[in-house]
Amino acid sequence: MTQFFSRYRRQWFSDARTARHDIMAGIVVALALIPEAIGFSIIAGVDPRVGLYASVAIAITIALIGGRPGMISAATAAVAVLVGPLVRDHGVEYLFAATILMGVVQIIAGLLRLDLLMQFVSRSVITGFINALAILIFMAQLPQLTNVSWQTYAMVLGGLAIIYLFPRITKAVPAPLVAILLLSALSIGLGLPVHTVGDMGRLPEGLPSLALPDVPLTWDTLRIILPYSVTMAAVGLLESLLTAQIVDDMTDSDSDKQRECMGQGGAN
Repeated sequence: MTQFFSRYRRQWFSDARTARHDIMAGIVVALALIPEAIGFSIIAGVDPRVGLYASVAIAITIALIGGRPGMISAATAAVAVLVGPLVRDHGVEYLFAATILMGVVQIIAGLLRLDLLMQFVSRSVITGFINALAILIFMAQLPQLTNVSWQTYAMVLGGLAIIYLFPRITKAVPAPLVAILLLSALSIGLGLPVHTVGDMGRLPEGLPSLALPDVPLTWDTLRIILPYSVTMAAVGLLESLLTAQIVDDMTDSDSDKQRECMGQGGAN
């Protein structure tokens, strides 16, 4: 146990400069994940608080047991689209059960070393994956830019200007964090008529309670959730491993893909 904590202390806190950058990056991603998690919850047909709680649980867990430093896991549009019919036809409790089974499937995939299949993925597939993510992110923002006030477009242009121009002044603070804080303060201070995160759904007011999924433990339940669990596990691992490979290339480092598979399973 002592060696376990010593390894994590060396990995996370041995370099104060790296730790500072990690904290800044974490704040930026956390602020960006809030509207994303709410939006994906709406797509999946569940309460927005479900998406927020799930993102917190997954992000913290995968940071401890995952195999790719510098990569954050949370809600994803691809999985949200898959689970919509399950929630609509059977309810959110079946989604919880399917997610737990999804985690078990991902752990089994890690034990079977299915991560080794990643070495056969071509560069063109990774390029297409990156471009598809960019298109999905852009399409997800379009509803927020239609039938809105002119102040919204001004805020968008201001945010882009800060993100691209602020690094020319200093890189000590991430430009996206500056854009979020500055424009949020401007919106609140002037009372601008723009949509807020709270408009997308009710935000949590406390910590969630812990409970097992309220579903019958029968073969019928397994028959319902298994196809969704296997599909979600495959899509989740594909996205995670492709992203891990991208980060590997960007940082010129290797990651433990088997550990990432099992970490994704444990987080779910």
